[in-house]
Amino acid sequence: MTGFRSDFLRTLEARGFIHQATDAEGLDALAAKGGLTAYIGYDATADSLHVGHLVQIMMLRWLQQTGGRPIALMGGGTTKIGDPSFRDDARPLLDNATIDGNIASIRRVFSRFLDFEAGAIMANNADWLDELAYIPFLREVGRHFTINRMLSFDSVKLRLDREQPLTFLEFNYMILQGYDFLELARRHDCVLQMGGSDQWGNIVNGIDLARRIAQRELYGLTSPLLTTSSGAKMGKTAAGAVWLNEERLPVYDYWQYWRNTEDADVGRFLKLFTELPLEEIERLAALGGAEINDAKKILATEATALVHGREKAEAAAETARQAFEQGVSAEGLPSIDVPAAELTAGIQAFRLFARAGLAASNGEARRLIQGGGGRVNDAAIADPEQVIGDRDIGADGVIKLSAGRKKHALVRPA
Repeated sequence: MTGFRSDFLRTLEARGFIHQATDAEGLDALAAKGGLTAYIGYDATADSLHVGHLVQIMMLRWLQQTGGRPIALMGGGTTKIGDPSFRDDARPLLDNATIDGNIASIRRVFSRFLDFEAGAIMANNADWLDELAYIPFLREVGRHFTINRMLSFDSVKLRLDREQPLTFLEFNYMILQGYDFLELARRHDCVLQMGGSDQWGNIVNGIDLARRIAQRELYGLTSPLLTTSSGAKMGKTAAGAVWLNEERLPVYDYWQYWRNTEDADVGRFLKLFTELPLEEIERLAALGGAEINDAKKILATEATALVHGREKAEAAAETARQAFEQGVSAEGLPSIDVPAAELTAGIQAFRLFARAGLAASNGEARRLIQGGGGRVNDAAIADPEQVIGDRDIGADGVIKLSAGRKKHALVRPA
């Protein structure tokens, strides 16, 4: 459906967030009345979310900015099971203290995107799932789920087709997720669940459950699963996940992730991950040649500002400008502390590059240097075995390592 009347769906459609909706016309009519309440669920399997979660986070942000009420549902209960969707094995089981700590850490990210004082809600499904009595729950809820249908879900079929075990614990996950939607409808008059397209089956489960048990009409809306133009999964790099918490990933590295966006993705990512006006985005996306790099810098700064604040985003941009354009060691670059005694003894270049995070492994660091991509204090090195030590410390008290032209790190004697 196109030609939405509600500001919410018009905004999502124009920016490329919509993949499927269970009843687009009915949802649009409801959203046009104002005050729409919607949720997205996030399991607390780590102490930070990553770039792969950003599309859904932005959907909640746009919901609030267009007059709706967003609910970020933390899976304090479901994390104890783990979502089996599209995994070959079961997730490690976490204890309550770890889950609670992860939720507290993740809340700091959401506070950048959602205004909790203006009505946004962070709920925790442990509040109701931990209190369930097993037999009554099976009688009330479990009877509405058939094994036939559950086995037809892609997330289940994939595991079984690969002859990987699917535990009974994990098999319950989809029932609990469907129950979450019903419970949020009861507690907060939530009528919409959003998520990635891989969550479609789980969302429909919740809609069916609410219709059967409470005769409530609920809605589902999914976003497309994102990959880069070259087919890479969003939020993953050779060094690992692109985390949203600064403790997990320095602000500069986060900025640099967006600065390295492929040319073909710039316009799409500006729509999804910034709040720039669409007219400005169209202008930036149309830039060609070397000018596209200016658009990438704007993307990096705007996307970083949403997660880390404008001041840190602009500091990262300035650090990059100094490092790339002036060729100097900039204080804002990622850094590692190395004991002075180690630097006196000397460290092989490939080991130091890997230790500084400029390569994912010693082997990758070797290949980087052998291929001409390694530099020490802006001077190229060719031998991975070259010893780097205290004689390489510059006047500014650090050693600058570079992997290509775009990745840098400082080594500081400790």
